[in-house]
Amino acid sequence: MIVKMKKVSLVVLDSTRKESLKALRKAGVVHLEHIEGEGAALQAFRESSQETDKALGILDEIKADKKQKIVQEPLSKEEACAKAKEILSLNDRKKSLFDSINQDSQEISRLESWGVVDPEELKLLAEKAVFAYMYEVPAEKYADIGDEVKTVLVNTTGKIARFLVVSDTEILDRPAGLSPEAYAVPLPRASTEIIADDIRKAQQEIDRINRELFIAKKYAAALVSYRKALVSDIEFENVRSGMAHEEESESESIRLAWLTGFVPVDSMEKFRKVCAENGWAYASDDPSDEDLVPTKLKNNRVVSLIYPLTDFLDVTPGYHEFDISGWFLMFFCIFFAMIFGDAAYGALIALLGIGLAFKGLGKGKFFAPINMFVILLGLCTMVWGVMTCSWFGIDASKLPKELVEMSFMPFSKAKYALVNGLPFDSSAAEDYANLNQKIFCFVLAVVQLSVAHIMCTLRNRKSLKAIGDFGSLIELWGMFYVVMAMVGDPDRFSLGVNESTIYVAGIPLPYLAIGVLLAGFALSFVFSNYEGSVKASVLESCKNIISVVLGVVNVFSDTVSYIRLWAVALAGAAISGTINTMAGPMLGKFTMILFGAILLVFGHGLNLILNLLSVIVHGVRLNTLEFSQHLGMAWSGTKYSPFSEKQ
Repeated sequence: MIVKMKKVSLVVLDSTRKESLKALRKAGVVHLEHIEGEGAALQAFRESSQETDKALGILDEIKADKKQKIVQEPLSKEEACAKAKEILSLNDRKKSLFDSINQDSQEISRLESWGVVDPEELKLLAEKAVFAYMYEVPAEKYADIGDEVKTVLVNTTGKIARFLVVSDTEILDRPAGLSPEAYAVPLPRASTEIIADDIRKAQQEIDRINRELFIAKKYAAALVSYRKALVSDIEFENVRSGMAHEEESESESIRLAWLTGFVPVDSMEKFRKVCAENGWAYASDDPSDEDLVPTKLKNNRVVSLIYPLTDFLDVTPGYHEFDISGWFLMFFCIFFAMIFGDAAYGALIALLGIGLAFKGLGKGKFFAPINMFVILLGLCTMVWGVMTCSWFGIDASKLPKELVEMSFMPFSKAKYALVNGLPFDSSAAEDYANLNQKIFCFVLAVVQLSVAHIMCTLRNRKSLKAIGDFGSLIELWGMFYVVMAMVGDPDRFSLGVNESTIYVAGIPLPYLAIGVLLAGFALSFVFSNYEGSVKASVLESCKNIISVVLGVVNVFSDTVSYIRLWAVALAGAAISGTINTMAGPMLGKFTMILFGAILLVFGHGLNLILNLLSVIVHGVRLNTLEFSQHLGMAWSGTKYSPFSEKQ
C-alpha cells in the first residue's frame, strides 16, 4: 500500500540552523521539498566530489593482475581529498607528456631522412657568415634550380631530393632561382638527438607515474568512502544554505529559518518527539493536490520481492495512484515463466538465486529480496516448463516418459501426442498446444485488464464515474470474444450464427458478446468523464469523440498484444532446438565432444540472455504500459527519500 503522508513545516532559530539540521538528519523521517542551495562551501564540496569521481575513474582504468591482491588502506577525509588531487595532477602530467611525445615523434619522423639535424650548428655557421637553409624538392626538379642559387645536395631518397641553400649573406626572401616545387624545411626546436632523448625521458616519467598510480589503487576503497561522505555533505550543505530564513531582524538571536517536507503518518510520532526535544516549532496538514508528495510503499515480505525490479526500472507510482506491487509481482512471474518457458532454464535461474543467497549468508543477506526474487522467478519458470514439457529444448522423444506424463496436456504437445498415440513431432499435437497457449495469453489479458478496471470501479464507488469504469470492464469482456473470433480460435468463436453457436438464455453468444461490448462502450461514453454532471460528462466525451472511438481499438490491441508471450516463447524454443540440432552430431564423435559442449553452453547461454532482454521488453511492458494504462497510472511518483544520515 501507499503510506499516507503529512506535509510539515518546520521553524528553527537561524543561529542553530546547522545543529538543527544534524538532529533532523539523525531522525531520518522528513522528505524535504526541493531546495537549491548556494555558497562557497557547497561549491567546494561539489568540486571535491567531481575530483574524486575523476580520480576513481583513473584508478579503474589501471588494470591489475587478477592474482595480485591489493590491500586497501584507509585515509582521513583530508588525506582522501589530497590523494584525489594528487591522482588528477599525476594524470594531467601524464597527458601532457603523451602530447609532447607525440609532437616530438612527429618532428623526428619529419626529419628522419635528414639524419641528425642541429639548429645550433647552423647558427654557428651563420656567425661565420655561412648561411644554410634546408629545402626539399621532387628529385627530377633539382636540376632545374638556377645557377645563381648555391646548393649542396644532402641526399635523395625515393622521389625527394634534400639540399641546402648556401649563401654568404642572410636570405630573407625566397631565392628567385628555386623551382616552384621546392619548399623550405622548418628547423626543429632543438637537435634531433636532444628531441629523441626528451622522448626517452618523457617515457620514463610516464612509467614512473603509472607506477605511482598503480600504488594509489590501494586507496580506491578510501576514495569511495570519501565520495559517499561528500554526497552526504553536499546534501546537508545544500539544505543548510538553501533554507528559507529571515534576512533582517531586530535581534540576531531570534532570526528564524524554516523548511517544508513530508512525513509518513506512521513516523509522525517520532517527528513530534524530535521537535519537542530540540524546541522546534512545526505545523502539519494533509498534502494538497498540487503538492509533489513522495511515495512510500509498505507491503509484506512476499510482495516486497518486486522492489528490486521496480528500483532497477526506476518506476514509482504517484502518491494519488495505485500501488500495484502485488499484481505486478504475480503477473510478472507468469510472464517471465512463459517467456523463458523451459524447466531446465528455470532450474539454472533458481540455482543462481540460491548461489546469491549463500554468497550473502556471511553478510546477513541470505534472504535479501533480490535473492528470493531470482529464486521465485526460477521456480515459476520450472513450473511452466514442466507443464509444457520443455527441457533445454530437447525433443520429447528423447526425454524420459515420466517427464512427458508430468506435463499439462492443454499446453504440452508431447502429452497430447502420448495420450492420442501420435508421433511427438505431429503437427496436430503442435497446433493443439499452440492454440491453447495463445488462448491462455488472451485469458491472461482479460484477467489482468479486468483487475485494472475493477480497481478503478472500487476507487470511484462513491461517484457515478464508477459506472463508466464498470462500462470499460464489460466492454473488455465483450472485446475478448471479438479477439477470440478474429485472432484466437475462429472455428469455435464465430461472429456469426452457425450450427455450433452457443446460446445463452436463448441469445446467440456472438450477439450477446457484441451487445455487452456496445453496452460497455455506452456506459463508458456517458459516465467516464463524470465530475458532478452527466450532461457535462457526455459533452466532454463528444468533444473527444475520436479519442473515445480509438479507445475501443486500443482495448482490442491491448488484448491482442498479450500474444507476444506465446510468440517470444516460441522463438526461444526454436533457438534451443536449433542449438541442440547443431550440437547433436558433434556429441556422437569422441573428437568433437568438447566442441559440441562449447556450442551447447554458448548457444543456450545466448538464448538465456535473449530471453532476459525479452522479459525486460515484453514482460515489463505488459505491466507498466497495458495494465497501467487501464488503471490510469502514469508512474509519475517520486520515491520517498528522507533527509537522513547515509550509511
